[in-house]
Amino acid sequence: MTIMLKSFFLFCIFSIGIIGTAYSANKNLQVDVIDTSRQQGEFFIVKLTHSPERPTLQFLEHPYRMFRQSDGSWRALVPIENLTLPGNYNMIIHAGETEESIPVTVRANNRAIQSITLSPSKAELRATESEKSRIKSALQTESPEKLFDGHFLRPSDGATSSLFGLKRSYNGGPVESYHKGIDIAAPEGTPVKSTAKGVVILTGTVEEGFHVNGNTVIIDHGQGLISIYLHLSTITVKEGKTLEAGSVIGTVGQTGISTAPHLHWGTYLYGTSVNPELFEGNSF
Repeated sequence: MTIMLKSFFLFCIFSIGIIGTAYSANKNLQVDVIDTSRQQGEFFIVKLTHSPERPTLQFLEHPYRMFRQSDGSWRALVPIENLTLPGNYNMIIHAGETEESIPVTVRANNRAIQSITLSPSKAELRATESEKSRIKSALQTESPEKLFDGHFLRPSDGATSSLFGLKRSYNGGPVESYHKGIDIAAPEGTPVKSTAKGVVILTGTVEEGFHVNGNTVIIDHGQGLISIYLHLSTITVKEGKTLEAGSVIGTVGQTGISTAPHLHWGTYLYGTSVNPELFEGNSF
């Protein structure tokens, strides 16, 4: 009986360690990583408690800001870029004079190659400097206040017609990019809603030079989390407006490089695209 109980307790400890692992050389400092093995295009949830000063976090030689939470802890949702090579890595956290090295694993998502045929008029479209610079700047926003709360919503009715992370070939050409969101197929004019509470930080139109992404809305949800909505037919919000989850921001269209009416929905952490389906129906 004693041997069986001991084996059971060891099994429980091992199982819990897979779900969430705490590391700390300092007994007063606790670092928790929920799931230390994640796929390309996903993210690690890192939480640190009992640190009176702002900690710093580094992953793949990139620094990430940790944000204060309502319970006094610090947290970061650390993105794994979709083209990160699968393997074992270390995440480094500094808190005062304490340094923690956390082993993590990146797994392959095994996304396929998607071949897309564009009409001559669509194939000739190129992003303008204004389009590229405004979108890049908006996606790198890191406002300190956490606006999102509760479950994230699917921003439009319709079926998913293209997955995140698919490598893309246009008109038989080489693979030079991957899909940085999901596509939701829906009739033109279908309402598009904000996935969570946030502030509109960019609205861009075809007339303003958004030739590739089409009519675009970008929303800041705070603490490095951004959502983007592309190819809209109409935009019904203005920059600076605070939205609640489910607020209508426009309608589905096919502006920019698009072969049929659909919504491209993307989510970004610290400027890096991650799979939006990780958010849908979940809370963080």
